[in-house]
This record gives sequence, C-alpha cells and structure tokens, in this order.
Amino acid sequence: MNITAGKLMAGGLVLCGVAAGIGVWYTQNYAYYDELDPAEVELTAVVDGAPVPLAAQDIRAIDGSSAPHRWRACARLTAPLPANATPFPDATPTYGPGWFDCFDAEQIGHDLETGAAGAWLARSEIAPDVDRILAVYPDGRVFGWHQINDKTPERGVME
Repeated sequence: MNITAGKLMAGGLVLCGVAAGIGVWYTQNYAYYDELDPAEVELTAVVDGAPVPLAAQDIRAIDGSSAPHRWRACARLTAPLPANATPFPDATPTYGPGWFDCFDAEQIGHDLETGAAGAWLARSEIAPDVDRILAVYPDGRVFGWHQINDKTPERGVME
C-alpha cells in the first residue's frame, strides 16, 4: 500500500463520517416531523377532568410518528381559557426542530418561570405516560407540547 492509497482510504472514511452526520442531523430535524393541517389540530383544556375544545386561530402545529413527544403547536386563542381549567405546575417546554420557528422552548420556559404565561393541562395521557400541555399568555398566544409525566412511577423507569 502506498501513501496515495492510504490517503484515499482516510478520505473515504472522513466522507462516510460526514455523510452519516448529515444523515443523523436530517432525520432528527426533518425526516420524522410533519406539519399538521390547522383544521385538524384540536386545542383543548382539561376542565373538571374532561378535555374541552378551545377556540383558536393562526394554528401552526407539527407532529412526528416516531415518538409521542414530538407534537408542538403555536396559536392564538379567540376566547378566554375556561376559568376552571386545570393548571399544570411542572411544565417544561421541550425543544423542537429549528425550522419550527414559532415555538421557542427557552422563551416559553422563562415566561412560565416568571409568571408571564401560565401552564395548563390540555389532555392527560395523550399517549401512555405523556400529557399535552399548553402555555397560555394573557394576550391569547398559546404554545403546546407533549411532556412525559411520572404519574405511574410504580411501573419503573428505564435507565
């Protein structure tokens, strides 16, 4: 084997690594997400144990079939949140893909901590051990995500 063959092999390995990295990045940011038709997105709030539909406009939402926690939504409520909606005290917005630019998990989390927005249960157990949460602002902006819950710790946690 001469130096040229070694350089070709090393270059090939580098190219394979770059291609694999691009593939992983693409699948995490694009391949498993679909934008949802706004007419099919139902925003709800849990009131007295049952989900109640909320009137909203300017709905933008995404979901992914690969995991139940990939759902995100941005909208504006056209009517106030029901007075007896169920608060969600431990809301932690989860990051979505960068191209879904209406949803800023860091800003929403900060606003929940400071009280600029309130967190509400939208639907309990939307999937096993996953709740749908809404962050609602006084001006009617609403942001939703799915959050893993710990309502059934006796089942154990995989570590």
